[in-house]
Amino acid sequence: MMEEEELEFAEDLEAILHLTPEVQLAIEQVFPSQDPLDRADFNAVEYINTLFPTEQSLANIDEVVNKIRLKIRRLDDNIRTVVRGQTNVGQDGRQALAEAQVAIGQLFGKIKDIKDKAEKSEQMVKEITRDIKQLDHAKRHLTTSITTLNHLHMLAGGVDSLEAMTRKRQYGEVANLLQGVVNVLEHFHKYMGIPQIRHLSERVKAAQSELGTQILADFEEAFPAQGSKRAGGPSNVLRDACLVANVLDPRIKQEIIKKFIRQHLSEYMVLFQENQDVAWLDKIDRRYAWIKRQLVDYEEKYGCMFPEEWCMTERIAVEFCHITRTELAKVMRTRAKEIEVKLLLFAIQRTTNFEGLLAKRFSGCTLTDGPGVRDDLDRTFLRDDFGKIYSSPKREIMSPKKHKAPDNPFHGIISKCFEPHLYVYIESQDKNLGEMIDRFVSDFRAQGPPKVGTEDGGAVLPSCADLFVYYKKCMVQCSQLSTGEPMIALTTIFQKYLREYAWKILSGNLPKTSSNSGGLTIKSLLQEKEGSEGAKFTVEELCLICSILSTAEYCLATTQQLEEKLKEKVDKTLVERINLTGEMDTFSNVISNSIQLLVQDLDAACDPALTAMSKMPWQSVEHVGDQSPYVTSVIMHIKQNVPIVRENLASTRKYFTQFCIKFINSFIPKFINHLFRCKPISMVGAEQLLLDTHSLKTVLLDLPSIGSQVVRKAPASYTKIVVKGMTRAEMILKVVMAPHEPSVVFVDNYIKLLADGNPETFQKTLDMKGLKRSEQSSMLELFRQRLPTPPSGADGGPSLSFSTPTPEQENSRIRKLEKLIKKRL
Repeated sequence: MMEEEELEFAEDLEAILHLTPEVQLAIEQVFPSQDPLDRADFNAVEYINTLFPTEQSLANIDEVVNKIRLKIRRLDDNIRTVVRGQTNVGQDGRQALAEAQVAIGQLFGKIKDIKDKAEKSEQMVKEITRDIKQLDHAKRHLTTSITTLNHLHMLAGGVDSLEAMTRKRQYGEVANLLQGVVNVLEHFHKYMGIPQIRHLSERVKAAQSELGTQILADFEEAFPAQGSKRAGGPSNVLRDACLVANVLDPRIKQEIIKKFIRQHLSEYMVLFQENQDVAWLDKIDRRYAWIKRQLVDYEEKYGCMFPEEWCMTERIAVEFCHITRTELAKVMRTRAKEIEVKLLLFAIQRTTNFEGLLAKRFSGCTLTDGPGVRDDLDRTFLRDDFGKIYSSPKREIMSPKKHKAPDNPFHGIISKCFEPHLYVYIESQDKNLGEMIDRFVSDFRAQGPPKVGTEDGGAVLPSCADLFVYYKKCMVQCSQLSTGEPMIALTTIFQKYLREYAWKILSGNLPKTSSNSGGLTIKSLLQEKEGSEGAKFTVEELCLICSILSTAEYCLATTQQLEEKLKEKVDKTLVERINLTGEMDTFSNVISNSIQLLVQDLDAACDPALTAMSKMPWQSVEHVGDQSPYVTSVIMHIKQNVPIVRENLASTRKYFTQFCIKFINSFIPKFINHLFRCKPISMVGAEQLLLDTHSLKTVLLDLPSIGSQVVRKAPASYTKIVVKGMTRAEMILKVVMAPHEPSVVFVDNYIKLLADGNPETFQKTLDMKGLKRSEQSSMLELFRQRLPTPPSGADGGPSLSFSTPTPEQENSRIRKLEKLIKKRL
């Protein structure tokens, strides 16, 4: 039983000693210790082994046990002291809690006493201030009553005085009194339920109505609407009446302004009726001269009659503009067939000048708050005649917001009536541009192509600059007339004649490929003479092609700038309709065609030499000599053509590079095809061809700067193509030179050297070696078996990829040939 109790005690003790990680961490932070006994992962066996590492150390076991027992006793004493201390702390805490409860009770009693006293004090204050509040309310009501009675007295007296002054037409006094009466009446809005107040309000409204009717009658009498002669004139009465109108309903003021302006412009309506001679565009200056005189006359006679804030001078000018715009639109619709471009431009210029004069003289403040005499004219006085001719139905070409003139508020107030008739201007520019293109064609035929050795050789044609200068002039002029649909129509005209220039002047004058070189013999081409007759184009024709190419490049760049300028000038809503991409593509095509002609010319000059190469008896060549005559012929043509092209394309270097790249892309595949035609080839013949190929490769690498005093490094893209193509030709010849026995080694070398999985190319190589068909069949079968991957490419064409042969793959004859080539170079 004792053993079981000891085991249970040990288990309980072990369970107590297993603390959570959080508790263990807290203990370590509060009581840091390096003693192994304090560690959570204490291991008794390891600890004992540390104390007694050897058998000899067991001799001091008694001493270790005594130390541990002493430590246990100290721990027991510490635990006992802590437990007793905690017991005393509990008693002290209970005593402190009881004392706190007693203090809280006392504090609560004191707070209750203070609250009761505060309530009594508040009640006492309310009783003291009740009488004071009543006195304050009485004072406020009394003040309001007195003020209201004063206002009522003022209102009653003011209404009586207003009625009396109205009957006597004392407008000067009425202007000041009426404003005061209206202001006083605003204080009685909440008292309108009182009959007396309502009666006074009705009297004020009646007086205002009577004043309005009376003032309108006075102005009607002073300025009758019928006839051009005025019965009255400015007076102090009317000037004071205008001050009264400022206080009355705004419609009275608008009616006065409307009637006065109509009467003031009635003479203009009679003098410039539609059926009068002065109404036509050629006498448009008279309209503006008339209004200038009228404005001066108004300032002298009536400047002091109307208040300055009415801006009567500006209102007269604005109404004149509305009437003029309407009348001009009518007369132009009636006599549309008589409108000529010079007359139209004259009228527009005079009108825009007058609008500019208005902008300098007036601020334009009445354009938004005018009397509305012509509010409906902007929507009805024009018809979309211009759009019927040049534009799609989706447009609003006369919308005022589309006119770009933020610095001139009067811009377009009259001149927009000319916009429906701007088709006359557009048609005139169409005709002028057509005549200009015809003149360019005739001048080119008369002057002929650029002369060789002159500054004109390869230069931009002068007609190109003339065309774009005229375009710029038309664009600026049209943008001053309108930034709407006419600009779109003008853009259409520009597009038309840009295409015509490209077709008639550029493409139409490119030299045609002639066929008169077919009679030349290979023998004549291979002779080491000045074989310039082999070129299809003369030097003059080459200069012409380069000149057309430079002109097309200039047109391409300038057309792009023209498109950007047009988009800046036209309304933002129409920017998307400005697109000259088609015309730029046309000039790009001219450039491509010009480069292609230059390439074809040089390529055709080299064709007879390549044909001669394929017809030479390469099987009977006995020894390797200098480069073959066909190579000399090719180099001669390159040296004749390339410097001319380079010199004439000096200003367009990128297109000269394109010319070089296109030529080698055409020449190298053609050279390789002619190599395949050289069959059979002996070993010596293959060595000679390899020497010729290396010579051509050297010349082609130097082609961009050949014949030039300034040696420039060829572009990397060009050099890469030459090296890749000519190395393939060299690899083909090296394969031909290699022995075909054993077959496996030959096929493997072919695949490594050419990296070409096309059986047709392999068969052509076997034909060059002169193998029989029976031998070729076995070789082809072995070739198909040895291919690492299926042939790439849908067309099975030869691949230009290659790998450099290793030294082990080259035989002694190839090494000897390389030494020979290095020695001769």
